[in-house]
Amino acid sequence: MKYALVILETDESRRRIQADRVAHRKEYEGWIGTLAAAGKLVGGDALETEHTLPATVRTAADGTTTVTDGPAHTGEETLGGWFVVDVADRAEAVELARSLPTPETVEIRPLLESA
Repeated sequence: MKYALVILETDESRRRIQADRVAHRKEYEGWIGTLAAAGKLVGGDALETEHTLPATVRTAADGTTTVTDGPAHTGEETLGGWFVVDVADRAEAVELARSLPTPETVEIRPLLESA
C-alpha cells in the first residue's frame, strides 16, 4: 500500500534549519537513504519554504475565486514537503514516520488506488 508522509515544519525545525542547514539535511538524507535501501521509498519532494510565500486560491460555490498570499492554514506548522512510501500497512507507515530524526510533524495519508 502506498502512503504519503506529509511533512509539516515546526518552529523548532525551522530554527534548526536556520542554525545548521547542513546538519539538518544530513539527518534527512540518512533517513531517506534508509527508506530507499529498504525498498520503501517511492518518491518525494521538499517545498521551498524560506524565501517565497505560497499563494492560496479559494473557489466559492458560485465559482468566484479569491487569491491571497500565504498558506491556506496559518499556525506554527507549515507544509514542508512529502514522501511517498510503499509499505505493507498503515502501522508500517506510522513506524517509518516515527523514525524521522528531525522535529517535525508527519501526517500519514493513504494514496487513493487507481481504478
